[in-house]
Amino acid sequence: QVQLVESGGGLVQPGGSLRLSCAASGNIFSINDMGWYRQAPGKQRELVAAITSGGSTNYADSVKGRFTISRDNAKNTVYLQMNSLKPEDTAVYYCNADITPITTMSYEFDYWGQGTQVTVSS
Repeated sequence: QVQLVESGGGLVQPGGSLRLSCAASGNIFSINDMGWYRQAPGKQRELVAAITSGGSTNYADSVKGRFTISRDNAKNTVYLQMNSLKPEDTAVYYCNADITPITTMSYEFDYWGQGTQVTVSS
């Protein structure tokens, strides 16, 4: 059984910062790409940032220069440092990872966390 557990969401004022964490656990053989998505009320889920196993990153235009994604491969954990937060960043943030379980050894599956709420408001 593989699972992703997020933490770090909350309420913050505009201009503030938050750091999200997502730890993968279970019978993991390998982890490929990891990323963060978000979904605001009434909107589709969108990619915020992604990082490959080698450390290459990709960001949505709306967060470039404000958010930083990183990962610790030894801990199977991905982070999202969010600075200069704006009210439009308010959403549920979901962690995503492409994981090959030990039980398959060659097939990769797409896993999602349960989501963590980020609210930017004064």
